[in-house]
Amino acid sequence: MIFSSLLFLFSFLPFILIGNYVWRNIKWQNTLLFIASLYFYAWGEREKVFVMLASILLNFFIGKWIENKEGRSKVVALIVGIVVNLGVLVYFKYSQFIVENINQLLSVLSIPIIDGIKYERLPLGISFYTFQSISYLVDVYRKEVKAQRNFLNLGLYVALFPQLVAGPIVRYNEIAEQLLQRTQNLIKFNEGIRRFVIGLGKKMLIANPMAYIADEIYMLPVNDISTPMAWLAVLAYSLQIYYDFSGYSDMAIGLGKMFGFDIAENFNFPYISKSIREFWTRWHISLSIWFRDYLYIPLGGSRGSTLLTMRNLIIVFFITGLWHGASWSFVIWGLFHGIFMLIERAGFDKILKRMPAIIQHMYMLLIVVFGWVLFRIENWTDALQIQKTMLGMNLVESQYEISYFMNSYYWLTLFAALVLCIPMHKLLQRLQFYPWTKYWESALIILVFIFSVVEMVSNTYSPFIYFRF
Repeated sequence: MIFSSLLFLFSFLPFILIGNYVWRNIKWQNTLLFIASLYFYAWGEREKVFVMLASILLNFFIGKWIENKEGRSKVVALIVGIVVNLGVLVYFKYSQFIVENINQLLSVLSIPIIDGIKYERLPLGISFYTFQSISYLVDVYRKEVKAQRNFLNLGLYVALFPQLVAGPIVRYNEIAEQLLQRTQNLIKFNEGIRRFVIGLGKKMLIANPMAYIADEIYMLPVNDISTPMAWLAVLAYSLQIYYDFSGYSDMAIGLGKMFGFDIAENFNFPYISKSIREFWTRWHISLSIWFRDYLYIPLGGSRGSTLLTMRNLIIVFFITGLWHGASWSFVIWGLFHGIFMLIERAGFDKILKRMPAIIQHMYMLLIVVFGWVLFRIENWTDALQIQKTMLGMNLVESQYEISYFMNSYYWLTLFAALVLCIPMHKLLQRLQFYPWTKYWESALIILVFIFSVVEMVSNTYSPFIYFRF
């Protein structure tokens, strides 16, 4: 089940909302939301819901184990917890990748390959709920929170359906008190609806049309993609992944508000950044903060020598790439960003700041857009071929023209997507002195919802990009 489906909008969500506001007792609400979240997940994952339940149960006991120990025993308990969580993630997400690479190495060495490995389908959202579980154990270890004594509350933290499948990654210390007491009122509920509809519009009205353009071009043989087509495809994909993922995050935040939860922001207009360093403070914010607090700083951060700082950054971006998928293309994408982070930290950021703002923006956009080619194309050699084409190093005479992929509807959507990448709300805030502005905003939200529903009825199933991570 996905947010952008008629079943979710007109059946599942209304039923749960009614139940939530009929049962005002927080314990009953938590019970309802936990059961609903398991049902939501099991709708598409079936038996994989038991993997998540087993993870919750293990972390429930390991959290209490960590809290009850001191000294070396406490460290051992934490290590066991992290190893168990990562072990489950590695088994489902990386076992095939690991075995395939080992077999390639063994074939070179003329050693018999590994056989008899049964590959399991990747459970949706496992990367997200694994990181949330690890943050819970570490927060208990650091004594920032107490171990949860109520299995249902811990289960709700991990399985809460608004952010279960594709984030944002919610840290336990951010939501622990909300599991026991949260504000629920009409103002917050209305804000939740507004935010959800904005996210729905991003997905249905912008991300999906951009996906069509990118998919149509990338389905062609690499040698049939001309330079203009390569640029159009990566531009469309850059907009697709932003509106798709930020749209999901908006819907998750909006749904959270409807049920009284305050979920942290995950995007802040990343394409207006002036450096790669700034980009990662605006893109997938919850993941960046998670890696900063639970990996980069524990490794030493930037407190040591320049060499150690470089090592720490490379490790973080290597794992960032690997977190997104079991493929060398994702690893290369992560390291690609990591290298530019190192270049900026080495002093280029000071040079960059002395340049005109437009140059800073163009620098950031070129790096990010080139990186998305590595992210989108699973075969990294094909990705490099397309990047060469973008730079004019491959002169391709394609049988297709740009007009084959674009009509007035797609051009208009592309233009709107580019405009909405910048913080237009600041301009709208200046217009608030007009008394009719709020009514126009309400009318716009209604129209976005109507057009989004029309798109759901007329189009086929289109999952969110980050569902596969």
